[in-house]
Amino acid sequence: MAPDAPNAALRGLVAMIVCCTIWGLSPLYYKLLAEVPPLKVLAHRTLWSLVFFAGVIALQGRLGELRAVVRPGRGLLLILAAAVMISTNWFLFIFSVQAGRGLEASMGYYIFPLVAVLFGVTLFSERLSRAGWAAIVLAALGVAQLAFGLGAAPWISLGLAGSFGLYGVLKKMITAGPVLSVTAEVLLLAPLALGYLLVTGMMPGGGSAFGTDPVQTLLLLAAGPITGAPLILFSYASRRLRLASVGLLQYLNPTLQFIVAVAIFGELFTPWHGIAFAMIWTALALYSGELFLADRRARRARRSVAPAI
Repeated sequence: MAPDAPNAALRGLVAMIVCCTIWGLSPLYYKLLAEVPPLKVLAHRTLWSLVFFAGVIALQGRLGELRAVVRPGRGLLLILAAAVMISTNWFLFIFSVQAGRGLEASMGYYIFPLVAVLFGVTLFSERLSRAGWAAIVLAALGVAQLAFGLGAAPWISLGLAGSFGLYGVLKKMITAGPVLSVTAEVLLLAPLALGYLLVTGMMPGGGSAFGTDPVQTLLLLAAGPITGAPLILFSYASRRLRLASVGLLQYLNPTLQFIVAVAIFGELFTPWHGIAFAMIWTALALYSGELFLADRRARRARRSVAPAI
């Protein structure tokens, strides 16, 4: 291990905790924009994210790389598809918070890792252990009993998990790095976002006081760094932490969302929710335990074949 490795791991740990804390507490931010229609919030989030990311890569002297990423071809089609998936995910999350359904949003991000694993098995022929399959089945049963108990499927949860899972699939096929690729994604979406804001701004009762109300204007401008900063922290942490650590720490995000929805927003938590979350948490414990043990076995194997000094 390099002399600086412990410090690098510690910095990665701090970055990951800050990243997931921002994500987990973001419902508080979007609740402050409850008077702005979700599509309008999404449009502002897209535009100010583009400004933020473009500024970052400009400081890095990588604008030329961005031009290469958006050249016509298969890569551009993949980025366009990824843009559709991430904008869908962003809209569902904003809508869920504003509609008082943050609990469903937290469930979506709890089941996302299992959805991602299922996509890996079906689309990339990845192998899954018995514990992994048990986790997926248990989570599916939890969602099914919640749908039965409430008389409706948790569509927001499924939509968030599915859109983010497909986004992950597309990102595996995109060769550009995470910051560069997401910049290209919001760049492709920016004309639609700008057009929407211009058209709705000309209509009476547009639902936004951007440019006239200083508080609302600052809140909407903040959508850029609130979206971009956690992604940069996540990228930084992922290069310095083991995969198992990254996977486990990510559960801080939906846990904070869950606490905010129930303890701060006062959303209804029924016995059906209790059973569903208990089953999903058990499924995640199975999956995370398997991931942790696999990581330990891999590190032991590497140590056993390391040459003696």
